[in-house]
Amino acid sequence: MSAPASPAFCFDLASPEAYLSAERILPLMPVAVEWVPVLTDGLGGGGRFSAFRCAEERDIAMGEMERAAAGGGLQPVRWPDPFPFDSAFAMRVATYAKQIGRTVAFALAAFRQAYAGGRSLEVPDNVLIAASACEMHPAAVLKAAETRLVRDGLAQATATAAAWGVRDVPAVVVPGAGVFHGDAALERAAEALRAHAA
Repeated sequence: MSAPASPAFCFDLASPEAYLSAERILPLMPVAVEWVPVLTDGLGGGGRFSAFRCAEERDIAMGEMERAAAGGGLQPVRWPDPFPFDSAFAMRVATYAKQIGRTVAFALAAFRQAYAGGRSLEVPDNVLIAASACEMHPAAVLKAAETRLVRDGLAQATATAAAWGVRDVPAVVVPGAGVFHGDAALERAAEALRAHAA
């Protein structure tokens, strides 16, 4: 499987760079793009924000994100504690949201909880607040997040993204044009989509 049938935006709620892309992607893309929740750790690329070699590297990366958010007109970044955080539960909820047609609403609410509100998505209550904001009932969310259907769905989406060539998030996969990694590549992905549609 070398490419999806339609453009896809792969994200992990643990990634602040994916947050920046999530806030920009809707008005930027010339066509609808499917939002695909994936686990960065399962992509094989390591992930820029999955671990830091030292405190200085962490501070540099965080500073870059703060400047990018300010430059994009977003609220000042408030970092969750801990950062990086374990996004496994939040990503299962994102997968459930995708299954019921609320991917974008949930992802944006959760990203904002984490990086505008400074609330770790490792804490289930913070994830449930984001879910409630898009009319997902907390009891249903908790139950669904533990089902095999959701767990397998997330694992399959991650494996599929890896097969497409996604190594890290954010990534936009454009059929016929390849994978565009990183927030800085969104404009190039949009150009590729326009060229493909022409």
